[in-house]
Amino acid sequence: MSSTTARLRDAGRTPPTDITLTLAGGKSLQVHRWLRVLPGKRLVGYGEWDGKKVLAKLFIATGAERHWQRESVGIQALQQAGISTPALLDSGDLPGGGYYLLTEYLADAQSLQQRWEQLTDQSPHNPQAFAVLQGALQIIAVMHAKGLLQADLHLGNFLQDGQQLYVIDGDAIEAQHSGKPLPLAAVQSNLGLFFAQLMPQWDSQLEALLRVYLDCNAIAGLQSRALTAEIKAQRQRRLDNFLGKTLRDCSQFAVTRSGDRFCAVLRSEQDALASVLADPDSLFGSAPLLKDGGSSTVTRANVAGRELVIKRYNIKGIGHWLTRFWRPSRAWHSWLAAWRLSFLSIATPQPLAMIERRIGPLRREAWLVTDYCPGESLFERLGQTGEALPDQATADAILRIFNQLNDAWISHGDFKASNLLWQEGQVWLIDLDAMQSHASEASWRRGWAKDRARFVRNWPADSPLAQWLEQTLPR
Repeated sequence: MSSTTARLRDAGRTPPTDITLTLAGGKSLQVHRWLRVLPGKRLVGYGEWDGKKVLAKLFIATGAERHWQRESVGIQALQQAGISTPALLDSGDLPGGGYYLLTEYLADAQSLQQRWEQLTDQSPHNPQAFAVLQGALQIIAVMHAKGLLQADLHLGNFLQDGQQLYVIDGDAIEAQHSGKPLPLAAVQSNLGLFFAQLMPQWDSQLEALLRVYLDCNAIAGLQSRALTAEIKAQRQRRLDNFLGKTLRDCSQFAVTRSGDRFCAVLRSEQDALASVLADPDSLFGSAPLLKDGGSSTVTRANVAGRELVIKRYNIKGIGHWLTRFWRPSRAWHSWLAAWRLSFLSIATPQPLAMIERRIGPLRREAWLVTDYCPGESLFERLGQTGEALPDQATADAILRIFNQLNDAWISHGDFKASNLLWQEGQVWLIDLDAMQSHASEASWRRGWAKDRARFVRNWPADSPLAQWLEQTLPR
């Protein structure tokens, strides 16, 4: 089966598989599986060419020459610097427009991101986690020492094949200063981008990680204090960019808008949730309600064998609507809050979809769909009388989530023990309607103090548990 660039471009997110393209010189490229699809722009796939297994990058957008050239130049820069990267096998024009680039396919290689995700413990206490970061930092340091910068710096752009580590994604390689070492400002910015992608608890290991880097590139003036500020700024930029993605159509999220509806759904769940998205109210009569309040109604439903929670944010009347229609709904707020927690690796049920009914730009009812968390509330786990202290695992989990919220300047806003669930050795947060991310320290301290006081108030003030919490929770 033959295909053209135009067909690939028009295919959007579902390009045909097992296609054959005749390239320059009459050789054929067979693509067996797509690994990454940027609709109408770029396709990355695994296939065969000239009897070799190859990784094929097809640049199919109108005006794609710039990206194709940058990829080629980046690979060549890595090769000239003596930094391992999969061999460039062929490159040229695609029939019907666009460009292609073929590199060696490392069948047994894993990205460092894959290795990281396979770790059951990604904390700074795990030597295996430290070893993954150590390998990345060593090759980053060598790149910086040779004047190269990976502008899209993350663990997924490093492949490990046995003991050999490779740098990939030539499009993001920038050669600066004619092979001379990068200046301090460029190094600091690039390392800030790398460290910003780690959980904030890794900040405590910054000195040890910096020593790994400096052993390979002893640049003067690189200090943890300045780098910490850079990491914080980069982390905030990444978070802001990610939250923006949750509200627009992209590879991870499917977003549809019309005159009477807005819907955002995790793209991987779009088909499974089709019936829920079409009529979320149909699920509210199928099982006992978890909550039947005036401002919101919550139900649990089984959809295709999967337990879900659907929360409907009601409009109680014209007066209530007049206070709500002009601003984002509480479902919108909770959707962003849940993805903020997820981004920061703070446990909360997986957010799946958010729907708003609208009249043009004016909001009406809204729905939030999440996975169901089967955990028990902290009331159930700790008891309502407060007579018993938590076991060590529960105590550690409570302190961990308080410290995570503390580090991120987040207040929950309704810290009833029923809104904290014990599941799989962690405390999970639910009911995020009042959650706030604070921009100033003064605002955060006020929100934090209210959360702390509300949590302690779950138990009698003179109980052993309440007194232990007063002494133990961070202030």
